[in-house]
Amino acid sequence: MTNNNHLVIMAGGVGSRFWPMSSAEKPKQFLDVMGCGKTLIQMTLERFSGIVPMENVWVVTSTEYKELVAEQLPDIPQANILLEPCRRNTAPCVCYVSWKIKKRNPKANIVVTPADHLVTRVDDFQQSINEALEFTAETDSIVTLGIKPSRPDTGYGYIEADLSYSSSRKKNIFRVDSFKEKPSLNVAEEYVRQGNFLWNAGIFIWSVSTVVNAFRVYAPEISRAFESLLPIYDTAEEQAAIDRLYNECQSISVDYAIMEKADDIFVYPVDFGWSDLGTWNSLRLQAEKDRYGNACIGPNIRTFETYNSIIHTTGEREVVVQGLDGYIVAERDGVLMVCKLSEEQRIKLFHD
Repeated sequence: MTNNNHLVIMAGGVGSRFWPMSSAEKPKQFLDVMGCGKTLIQMTLERFSGIVPMENVWVVTSTEYKELVAEQLPDIPQANILLEPCRRNTAPCVCYVSWKIKKRNPKANIVVTPADHLVTRVDDFQQSINEALEFTAETDSIVTLGIKPSRPDTGYGYIEADLSYSSSRKKNIFRVDSFKEKPSLNVAEEYVRQGNFLWNAGIFIWSVSTVVNAFRVYAPEISRAFESLLPIYDTAEEQAAIDRLYNECQSISVDYAIMEKADDIFVYPVDFGWSDLGTWNSLRLQAEKDRYGNACIGPNIRTFETYNSIIHTTGEREVVVQGLDGYIVAERDGVLMVCKLSEEQRIKLFHD
């Protein structure tokens, strides 16, 4: 661990796909999804222990979630909780925090990660992050982590890697050929067959000088806006200026703004038990299951003649489930949902 290492946690998403567990008032990053006593954002911070000093941890979140972040991550500096007045996708938030970090430490080396993802093999994750940080500290390259796909999933974007060309500095880091949008099932199956396509985890590693220069070249309007605020960062005027500026910012992802345009983009193929937990089925796949394929998350659940289901009831009441196959049973704050795993998106649309 060096004092040049910084962590940026993006925690502004509404995370509403996990209804009824999550809501706009308390999205999934602030919930104990796994029933382990820790929320997803707490688990995100914890897996960077020994890699990034606590004073170098930054959280970019919505104004409405300020108190949740402060409550759940009490050890990070309050000044490092950056507040977005409105949602403008990931490019403005990454540009904002990058200029803030550059003002503090021009030699900084940064990891940017979502707050609401799950990693089950933390040791492997930490090894990958440390190797990527070593690489970006020595080069002007951008590295993204690519998850080795375990199935043809249509819910993820993909990274096409040139596995015939590895970096001379790190033999397990490869050139990126292209980024692909979420595919149809037929295309996803072809990606998996080809073997050089990886899930895009949305985790980026770069030096601060590399990322601000990329914004200057490929997203100059966004870059100029946040660079112009350098004199007032860490002053009483900062938040009001950010509130005005964000309303004028283009809503665009960092992938579109710089990743798909920049040179020297590399991918590190990894496998450390990752999921973005975008659906109840993705949670079932990652959670511990009984011999019948059921993931039971809650203190008092019993199942009979039930298979391949997820039961998520973290309240105190006893739950007994019988005769289901491939179902979700989820309860929170008096709302009970019982539906087929295959139909969860329809139920979510109906609720909305």
